[in-house]
Amino acid sequence: MKMQGPAKLVRIYVGESDKWHGQALYAAIVERARKEGLAGVTVLRGIEGYGANSRIHTASILRLSEDLPIVIDVVDVSERVERFLPILDEMVTEGLIMLQECEVIKYVHAPKQPG
Repeated sequence: MKMQGPAKLVRIYVGESDKWHGQALYAAIVERARKEGLAGVTVLRGIEGYGANSRIHTASILRLSEDLPIVIDVVDVSERVERFLPILDEMVTEGLIMLQECEVIKYVHAPKQPG
């Protein structure tokens, strides 16, 4: 797949311990995005943060949390992202979903090597 030009970025903030049907929510979102044919997804694990309940989650050794912040970035053309939003709405029961316009400068992959 090659992509360049206008696109949308969905940024999802959830907790590391959030689940979807017994699976880590972030992993379930990645799998579902792949199934839906989205161009790319990246999961980032935060070292500290808080959300709507103002409870701090941190990787500090003094306050080690098992529920660190997780950020999931999904990028694709507008049409595919718009189709994915209702799925995210169902999956993310606690967290934050943001949507913003972006410009893809370059998105290419190397051809598969034989063998």
